[in-house]
Formats: sequence, structure tokens, C-alpha cells
Amino acid sequence: MDTVGFGCPETTDPHRFEVNIPAGRTGVVSIEEHYGIKAGIDGLPEVSERCYLPRAIWTMIAEDVKRDFNERLRAKKLTAGRWVVGVNKVERLLGKELLVLAWAVEKASPELVPNAIRNWVGLRPEERWWLFAVTAAATGFPEHGEVGWRKALRFALTENPLAEAMPERNPEASQKRARLNRGKPEPVSESLLLFPIENEDQSPFLAAGGKGQ
Repeated sequence: MDTVGFGCPETTDPHRFEVNIPAGRTGVVSIEEHYGIKAGIDGLPEVSERCYLPRAIWTMIAEDVKRDFNERLRAKKLTAGRWVVGVNKVERLLGKELLVLAWAVEKASPELVPNAIRNWVGLRPEERWWLFAVTAAATGFPEHGEVGWRKALRFALTENPLAEAMPERNPEASQKRARLNRGKPEPVSESLLLFPIENEDQSPFLAAGGKGQ
């Protein structure tokens, strides 16, 4: 599959996210969701503005996001991406994952941003999709930075040590599970399948037949 940016398919007006990076160091990075050919279906707009990030905060997360996304793109034998000044197109599921981190740091103190990055990296993709879904459902626009799930997401990723491994209470049981599950895909919790969007485009980051959030 031919792609542009970070995994965005080169098809006619796909559902995607666009990250607009200004040339100046003092500008604001905007993240928008573009519904493409699905605009108008069930009331979907053409574009939803999602987040505005100070350029300095964006610079703190950009390299880690690029590394995470490119590892997964290469694993799918897709072309790696890089951030450039101007419009950067991002595949729809990767864009949702990016917003989870962007929302967490948009109002955070700079010294807390590294903790948010570590916690975000420690989340599975399905967990990021779920967090996007529940956050965007009621507080998915730029003016919601201090409201509800957006505020909770910031506290969760910047202050809680989500990326730290929980102590194993039964090491022998853990080793047995590892032997039994070796080579098997990670199960997806049913709780992560909330808020499905019908008629979603397929994504290379989903199992065959999956829809995602």
C-alpha cells in the first residue's frame, strides 16, 4: 500500500489526521481530524479541530512519537515518516494515538511532559484507541482542555506511573502463562472495544476484519 506522511493511505480523500507545524518556534501546532469521503455521513463534518499545542511542547514529544510510529510502520512494511514544516498527514488510528498524548500535555507543565511520554509509550495501541474514544466523545475539541476526560487524561499520563510494571504476585503462574502464550497475539480486552464507529476504513494496524475505535 502506498502511503504518505505517517501511514496515511494515498487514496481518494481518506479519513486521516493532519498535523500542521508552523515555521516559527513560537507558533502553535494544530491537529485536525479530516473525515474525507465520509464527511456528511451521520452528520460528520469535513474537519474537526482537535488540539493546539505550543511549539515548545510539540518539540518535546515529536521525536518519541515519530520513533513509536515508525517502528510500527516498518513492522507493517510501510514507509516511515518524518515531521516537516507544514501539513503532515497521519493514518487515522495513529492520529488518535497521537491525540491521546497531545491532549495529556497540552496544558501540562514542561517538567511533566517526559512522564507523559513514558506512560504513553507504555500503553498498547488498543488502550490508546479506547482513551481517544472516551475522551473525544464529550471533550474532543480545543476548548475542552480543562474539562472532564481531557483533564483526567492529563493527570493520568503526567502524574501516574502507568509505565511502571506491576509486581508479579505469582511468578510461577506468570512464567506458565508466558510459555502457553508464546507466539500468540495479545488478547484485546472487551472493554477496549467500546465506542465502535460503523463503516470505518480498514487500517493496517488492525487484525483482519477489525474496525478499531
